[in-house]
Amino acid sequence: MPAPQAEGFRAGLVQMCAGRDVEKNLADASGLIREAARQGAQYVQTPEVTTLMELERGRLFAALRPEDGNPAVAHFSALARELGIWLHLGSMAVLLGNGKIANRSLLFTPDGEIEARFDKVHMFDVELPGGESYRESKNYQAGDAAVLADLPWGTLGLTVCYDLRFPHLYRALAQAGADFLAIPSAFTRKTGEAHWHVLLRARAIETGCFVLAAAQAGRHESGRETYGHSLIVSPWGEILAQGDGLHPAVIVADIQPGDVAKARQSIPSLQHDRPFRVEHASAVRTKEAS
Repeated sequence: MPAPQAEGFRAGLVQMCAGRDVEKNLADASGLIREAARQGAQYVQTPEVTTLMELERGRLFAALRPEDGNPAVAHFSALARELGIWLHLGSMAVLLGNGKIANRSLLFTPDGEIEARFDKVHMFDVELPGGESYRESKNYQAGDAAVLADLPWGTLGLTVCYDLRFPHLYRALAQAGADFLAIPSAFTRKTGEAHWHVLLRARAIETGCFVLAAAQAGRHESGRETYGHSLIVSPWGEILAQGDGLHPAVIVADIQPGDVAKARQSIPSLQHDRPFRVEHASAVRTKEAS
């Protein structure tokens, strides 16, 4: 894997309020991606479910296509090539051949080629106070691989939304060479208000990585309400740029890859893992007494 180069780059995050119309979502995303590129972003990330926000199963499946021959994939490939940027489609739902869907990230090179694919690993199955219910595993097939991709400035670890709550995934990515962690999301407002900032900052601090997290924001046609607050976080846990909680927007920040090494030199915890066992005190007492 290439070592991060000394020169930095500008990262851009697209914050959206995706609805039920795929074509409108593509147009909205494209306008914001173009704005990020106008602001000098060389890497641009969109949120989770960029192309469609739909909770009703029948409408969801009726609107989806496989990745192969998918007009949205072709659209973003052409846009990356036109703008000459690394374009990270945070995720889109794609049909699989088994009656399920993959929640898939796609990373496009400035030539429009797909450099990496990542299928969201952890499924958000929960009953929230107030009646909100989510059963991602009903429709989606979980991914089974963590993914790294080389950018010109270092190595990117790909994840999506609920993956954020599983710190061992990010530690594994960092120990495998990640300098930047992508966490495109569509956090609910309730969970976002409680946990979004602290979790993203924690993942940055624990790994010594930059965290890049584009988010959905606002009230969607499907009735879902998302938290927004797209964030770029430094390896030291500092918030470098942030969106609001309501509106589509672009945020950008200049990334200095050398800050990764500085943070890890100050706190080299990635090198300090030790094997251990988990014991229950009562079992230890019983063993000692026998």
